[in-house]
Amino acid sequence: MKTRAIRTPASYIQAIRASGLTIYDQLPKDSPLFVPTRVLETILDEGLRGFSVAGMPLRTRSKAVKSEVCKALGYPVPKSFRKCKPYARFAAQNFDTYVQASDNLQIWNEELSPRRRYVLIAVGNEGTLQKVRIVTGETLAKLDTTGTLTQKYQARFVASVNALELVAPVDTMQVFPLLSAALTLVTASPTDDPLPGQVLPIQSVFDRLCPLVGRNFPDAGHDQERNRGAALHRLVCDALGYARYGDNGQFPDIRHQLLEVKLQTSPTIDLGLVAPSSTEPVDLDVLAEGSVRHCDVRYAIFGAQTDGTVVTLTRLALSTGEAFFKRFPRCEGRVLNKKLQIPLPRDFFWKAKR
Repeated sequence: MKTRAIRTPASYIQAIRASGLTIYDQLPKDSPLFVPTRVLETILDEGLRGFSVAGMPLRTRSKAVKSEVCKALGYPVPKSFRKCKPYARFAAQNFDTYVQASDNLQIWNEELSPRRRYVLIAVGNEGTLQKVRIVTGETLAKLDTTGTLTQKYQARFVASVNALELVAPVDTMQVFPLLSAALTLVTASPTDDPLPGQVLPIQSVFDRLCPLVGRNFPDAGHDQERNRGAALHRLVCDALGYARYGDNGQFPDIRHQLLEVKLQTSPTIDLGLVAPSSTEPVDLDVLAEGSVRHCDVRYAIFGAQTDGTVVTLTRLALSTGEAFFKRFPRCEGRVLNKKLQIPLPRDFFWKAKR
């Protein structure tokens, strides 16, 4: 399984500048000029931080920030920034920019694109740019708790006779080069990219997660799904053998093990913008484009009950994305609104990347 060549942020900037290309010149994902997400975040965070937009009208501010983005990456600044539907405004690197003076992200007249990168830029009270965070549309969809964003894919959580169920006993062949049964995770981070020899087989994941059934944790409230999910996420990290909890909001939840975790106190499983069975690539930084597809990701579905005070885990079903809809019937979502409003978590820009 191929990994990307390790390159410094400066080497990407130099290569882009030397290419003579513009932000509108699309690149294949395996192009040496296409900047991996984490490197892109580093370049833009360092290049934009401290830039002042104080007193600028919104349109002026938007153009000024986009111009700084071009400079930071080594692209020439165009005279105007045109829309490139259905492509991102920065088509070459597949991203759009959003300057955030509040925690409410607004996207007008456009669906979230699962693989597009969304560059979110925090503005401080004094009008200077403070922080850059980059996520995919798929990750943004997971942050929506308002119902304004339709979950494109949903499935029904139908309980089986067995409380413990390994739906797919073997991983997809695509990820075989990543697997190692004799593996300890004490020194690794759940948010790391998966690497060859660092991913547990699905049977081992199942064996480690089974003891969680019967465990409980405090119920943060029926309107606190994100906090409920975080509590389960901590338990899963501990059960897998990680020394510490880590969550940066990316897909899948436990990136290092290609594991997405779902807590079900209701029969509807919200799956976001990409079907588990999709053969679309997962956005990874270290492995080459297409090394891991959505259908290769493992899904841990925990059934649970709550009395309003305590959530108790009652069931576990573990499946590959490839086998997911063979076990959980697919159902249709609602119609997407024209205006998407997604509340960002208060620590969104400052969440540690462990």
